Amino acid sequence: MACSYFWSIDTKLTLKAIPKELSLLLIPMIFSLRELLTKKQLNFVFKAYSYSIAVYALYFLLRAIIRYFLIGDSRVFFYHGDYDNDFGLVSKSLNAIHVSVFVATAYFILLVEKNKEKITYFSLGLLAFFLVLLSSKNIVLVFFLINVIYFFFYTKESNRMRLRNIAIVVIGIGCVLLFSKIKERFQVEFQSNTKESISPNVVQNVPKGVNYVSIYEAWNNENFTPNDFFPGTSFRVYQARLFFDFLKEEPIFWKGFGLNASYSKIEEKGKEYNVFLGNEVYSGYQTKNFHNQYIQTFAELGFIGFLLMISMLFILLYNGIKNKDFSQFAFVILMISLFLTESFLWRQRGVVFFSIFYSLFCIKNSLKNVNK
Repeated sequence: MACSYFWSIDTKLTLKAIPKELSLLLIPMIFSLRELLTKKQLNFVFKAYSYSIAVYALYFLLRAIIRYFLIGDSRVFFYHGDYDNDFGLVSKSLNAIHVSVFVATAYFILLVEKNKEKITYFSLGLLAFFLVLLSSKNIVLVFFLINVIYFFFYTKESNRMRLRNIAIVVIGIGCVLLFSKIKERFQVEFQSNTKESISPNVVQNVPKGVNYVSIYEAWNNENFTPNDFFPGTSFRVYQARLFFDFLKEEPIFWKGFGLNASYSKIEEKGKEYNVFLGNEVYSGYQTKNFHNQYIQTFAELGFIGFLLMISMLFILLYNGIKNKDFSQFAFVILMISLFLTESFLWRQRGVVFFSIFYSLFCIKNSLKNVNK
C-alpha cells in the first residue's frame, strides 16, 4: 500500500489513505513485541468481545422498541437508516453490514464453547435474532450456511441427529424469509427489474417512475439514464464491469492505480455510462468505491496486492481446518463472503477489526503448535 504511492495516479489520495491502513502493520507488530498470550488470556479476550457485542445488541433492540412506541415506524427494527434520517436498527454511520459481521463473529465464538451456561445460550439467541433483523442478506445466508456446517460436522451428535438438524435449518430459513422487510431486500436483487415487472413500492422511498436496473442490464447496457436505479447486487455487477473495462484500457494488472486512487477513474466511467450523478439530496453512483474488496485491491494494488490478500485468507483458512478450530474457520468464511460485497479493509473500523482478529487467531495457532 505504501509503495503504491510511487506509481499512484492520485498521490494525494494515496498519501491520505496510508495512515488509515496502518493497522495492518502496527497491530501485528504490537502482538509480536511481547510473549504469546496464554490460552486462558486468549479465551478471556474472545469471550469478553462476544459478551460485549451481546450487550450492544440488547441496547439497540431496546432502543428500537422505545423508538417504535414513540414514532410508530417499523423501520426502526431493520437494517440501518439514511444520513438524512435515523430510521433503522442501527445508524447509517455504523453500517448494518459491518455490524452484522461483528455480531456473527461473536456468535460463532460463543457457539463453540464446550460448557455453555444460561447466559451463553441467551447471548447466542440474542445475537442470532439481532443478526436477522440487521437484514444483511449476504451475511444472513452465510450465517445459516456456517451453522449448517457446524451442526453437521463439528458436533458430537451430528451423525445421529442429521435429520433433526435439517428440519431446524429449513424452519430457520423459512422464518427469515417471512420477515417482510428482509423478503423485500431479497426480492429487489434477483427479480427482473424493469418498470413493468416490479413495483416502485418494493424499495422504500424510491420515486415513482424509476427504472430498476437488472443484473443483466447492469452488465450489458451501453448507456444508462439518470432515472435508472441500481439495487445492491446490480450496482456491484456494474462496478465489476468497470473493473474489467479498466483491465482492458489501463496498465493496472501488476501495480494498480494506487491505494485509494481509483475514484477519478470510476467517476470518468460513470459519466461515460451516463449513470445518475447525484443532486442536492443524494450522491451519485460515480462517487462510490467498488464495494468488493477483491476488485478494490486488484484495481488499486494490482495482482501482487491481490495475491497477498488472498494468501492471508488462505493461510488462516488452512490453519482453521487443520487445527479443527471452528471459530477461526467461521471468521475466515465471513471475511471471504463479506469481501464480495464490501471494500471492508478500506474502512478504518474494518481494517482494525480484521487486523486484531487475524493476529489473535495467529496466536491461537501458535499456541497449538507449541503444545504439540
